[in-house]
Amino acid sequence: MNKLFVFLFLSAFLSAQKTEFINLSRSPRDNRNFIRTFTVTDQRPDKNIGSVTDHRKEVKVAFEHDAVTDLQDWVGQSKTMQGKNDLVLLLEDLKVSEEQNEQSSVGKLQLRASTFIKKAGGYHFLYRKDTVTTVSSRINPFVAQNLARKFTMILSDFLEDSYKREAWEVSIPEQDLPRYAEVLTDQLDILKANELKDGVYKDYQSFFSHRPEPGFVLETDTKGIVTKAVNGKDKMPIRRFYAFVHNGVAYKIIPVGYVEILKSDQGLFIEAKKAELFPETSSGIIINGGVVGVVLSASINAAVSAKRNRVLEKGVYLDPLTGQYILPEGFK
Repeated sequence: MNKLFVFLFLSAFLSAQKTEFINLSRSPRDNRNFIRTFTVTDQRPDKNIGSVTDHRKEVKVAFEHDAVTDLQDWVGQSKTMQGKNDLVLLLEDLKVSEEQNEQSSVGKLQLRASTFIKKAGGYHFLYRKDTVTTVSSRINPFVAQNLARKFTMILSDFLEDSYKREAWEVSIPEQDLPRYAEVLTDQLDILKANELKDGVYKDYQSFFSHRPEPGFVLETDTKGIVTKAVNGKDKMPIRRFYAFVHNGVAYKIIPVGYVEILKSDQGLFIEAKKAELFPETSSGIIINGGVVGVVLSASINAAVSAKRNRVLEKGVYLDPLTGQYILPEGFK
């Protein structure tokens, strides 16, 4: 009798559970003819993606076959690869989960993946995607389907972005690929330098590699605020750069100006409020890369003031492999 009950229970459970296969509909465009071959390495310790609730039924999210087969076929759909690079996608994490509220639920997709160029000497890092996205059942009741679509969109954009990147010079042996982040971080000169080189850094790679733009010097206004980088007749606003070092002190360009870069055992970070990293004026105008007139000037003056009066939130670390912010948990 007990065996019959268990059998009926499992049968009912399995019949109630559905599977939402990841719909790899739009393959990434390789307009530059960047890749010659595409290989996926699935490094996830747990190959199960997870499940969420749709209309009170549990729905499992999964690849139709497996990550390696499906993703390699997906990228190969676009056209015959005519590039010169052997691209490797390292799939590190892919999970879906949900948080249940009283009348709704929020589905969460967590994805971490990295791209490399494989050469005779090893693997050369291109880019990394480490993100979390959510779907609320209040907005769309088909949570599993939307999370599966979001995965495809995010990964497609990530690969297309990778095609535009320049590979790092550091070569990583195949046996060290699982710990590539540690290997690369150990190579970054900015984390080991006793003295920082004054100048401007066009992007995160040049900054963490400690390679300022040659020929550029910093220009300040009458109040000592850095405003431009000058190379002969070439003058560029400081907001066009990723970071700069002035009198041995490093500063990160943020939308409203710049702020000092600090260092701890965990890496480089800045102390900033949400309004400074994702600013919006009282009139509702979003500030991207700097704003005109008094707002920017006042923000910059505030940013470099040694006695700046602000309510600090948690330290925001800079990801040395992407240059992006690592927002701490609870960042408001």
